[in-house]
Amino acid sequence: MIVKEIVVKKKEDRGGLKVKWFCDRRRIKKEVKERFFNGGNWPMREGQHEAKREEEVTLGFCTGGLPFGALAPIEQRGAKATQCRASRNGFLVILIQIISDKGLTHDHIPKEESLRSTKLSTLLRISEVFEPSSTELPSFTIACSAKTEMPQSACICNTNNRNDNNGNKKAEEFQPHPVKEQLPGVQYCVNSPPPWPEAVVLGFQHYLLTLGITVLIPSMIVPLMGGGDIEKAKVIQTSLFVSGLSTFLQSLFGTRLPSVVVGSYTYVIPTTSIVLSRRYTTILDPDEKFIQTMRGIQGAIIITACFQILIGFLGLWRNVVRFLSPLSVVPVVTFAGIGLYHLGFPTLAKCVEVGLPELIIFIFISQASYLPRYMKAKTHRCDRFSLLFSVSIGWLYALFLTSTGVYNKKPPNTQISCRTDRSGLIRTAPWIYMPYPFQWGSPTFNAGETFAMMAASLVSLFESTGTFFATARYGSATPVPPSVISRGVGWLGIGTLLNGMFGSLTGTTASVENAGLLALTKVGSRRVIQISAGFMIFFSVLGKFGAVFASIPLPIVAALYCVLFGYVASAGFGFLQFCNLNSFRTKFILGFSFFMGISVPQYFREYYHVQSEHGHVHSHSGWFNDIVTVIFMSHTMVAALVALVLDCSLSRENDLTRKDSGLHWWEKFSLYGSDVRNDEFYALPCRLDTFFPSL
Repeated sequence: MIVKEIVVKKKEDRGGLKVKWFCDRRRIKKEVKERFFNGGNWPMREGQHEAKREEEVTLGFCTGGLPFGALAPIEQRGAKATQCRASRNGFLVILIQIISDKGLTHDHIPKEESLRSTKLSTLLRISEVFEPSSTELPSFTIACSAKTEMPQSACICNTNNRNDNNGNKKAEEFQPHPVKEQLPGVQYCVNSPPPWPEAVVLGFQHYLLTLGITVLIPSMIVPLMGGGDIEKAKVIQTSLFVSGLSTFLQSLFGTRLPSVVVGSYTYVIPTTSIVLSRRYTTILDPDEKFIQTMRGIQGAIIITACFQILIGFLGLWRNVVRFLSPLSVVPVVTFAGIGLYHLGFPTLAKCVEVGLPELIIFIFISQASYLPRYMKAKTHRCDRFSLLFSVSIGWLYALFLTSTGVYNKKPPNTQISCRTDRSGLIRTAPWIYMPYPFQWGSPTFNAGETFAMMAASLVSLFESTGTFFATARYGSATPVPPSVISRGVGWLGIGTLLNGMFGSLTGTTASVENAGLLALTKVGSRRVIQISAGFMIFFSVLGKFGAVFASIPLPIVAALYCVLFGYVASAGFGFLQFCNLNSFRTKFILGFSFFMGISVPQYFREYYHVQSEHGHVHSHSGWFNDIVTVIFMSHTMVAALVALVLDCSLSRENDLTRKDSGLHWWEKFSLYGSDVRNDEFYALPCRLDTFFPSL
């Protein structure tokens, strides 16, 4: 391989790197130049090595086995390159990337053995050297000829403030930010597990975050079914147990991404429609009404799960995802976060004296810029565990207000939102409770109820697809291949089937808030999510202990949503880097899909349950009314359909418009085997890919 250039980058501190080259923090760029090119010795941990410009150099390797020095160009760095970190020892890591004259696509990557001693035979270049204290030194470029016919005078040292031939300083040339197929700055990517103690704490944070939606949905629906606090506690424990199982299966056999699987809020509309149907409202006995309603909901969810499993494992969803371009993915991912705005500040405002301080504390701790100077050295601990710190402070504050009698004379709704002792979970939850299939009896089936539930599952598939893209981004993985998303949809269907069998009122979806937590902590490790699944199962069985954490007031959780949903929305905006924003076609598709994604659901949501029990839809078929309402009340569904139809119909076959949509960047990810990095992130364990290959 002919070496074209070497790029030197600063890498941040964390374990997992076998480093060969270091530069003392006190050395400046001049000494870097002299010692590297004039035969000087580099200070190293493992002996001294004289690095002359014509001799062979040894590249370092990550613990995962792939060479961090020659994976790809800067904008296409491989998975293991993002994992390379150095220990906290005051050294500056010299990360080397070799770019061939062919651009070094992944088909041109040589084997590891040939990279262990690569002769620098052509152009050498060093750029962007930083001091470990994050104080940026002036970047410089050294271009030298090692074995060419260029004269020695061709070796030039250029700084940012370069002079022209007349000695006048040239104006600095600004370049646009490079396209990043993998998000840089992630401390631990999908395959890079943090140390066990840290992973356990991070997993516990993800568990705490799942309690919000897990408690919210049963708290809304169980009272309508005639159930009391005992039934609500059992449904919450069952939902948490099934979420733990589904999360573990998804991370092991599904997309293999660090995605948490929870109950979907989208199913609330068809579930509520079933609860309010005449065949259940006429039952007078509350216990009998609860059991009969639960069995009807279970039957609809089980049929819906079979539909979802077929869509996923038969590859039908793979064909849908292949129509997506970076342009049409933007509204899908963005509205996966923005579309849940009603769970954010509107829920926080139900107890503003608790929720607003929690929001301020959470932002203050999670964003290092607000921390005092003496805490900057422990920035990673503060922002990485900011959810745990802020929830503890907010919870203690709410407990103090409750114990001092502040809410004793407040209205019932205020007490339910603000008090820490009104959920009834701690009092009614059993010490040990093991959920089991069909614990409420044999499910019953109704065709109309099933159709409405299937529409909700279709909406949740779009929302989960957007969450999968955001999770892959914040896990520093490559864009998810369509076959992997389809595989994940199949396992989401299995999770929905478990929900129907155990009786937890709703289907499954990929958790949006937990995807946002990946961005906040900069830890996208699969192991952390599997640990959180263990916490879900453990605390669902030990009911009293789980009920303690589930009694956290919802406004505190809503304050977390305000930040974490925003992270997911920003992941969608990140895909705009692949698109041509100077194209009027791009502007129209993007703007129109965003406007309709906000406007149409607002129209349906504003009048839902106002004019009639089905809002603006007044057909003679109740299940058809529910289908239309579920689809058009989803911000993600509306925006995705508008963007997908426009992107596919507006001259997509033209090469220029394909580039405007960013398809030329994503073509290599449309097939599983077209990029070597896919195996690193999405391959099934135990060589199951040989029996279940991804296309």
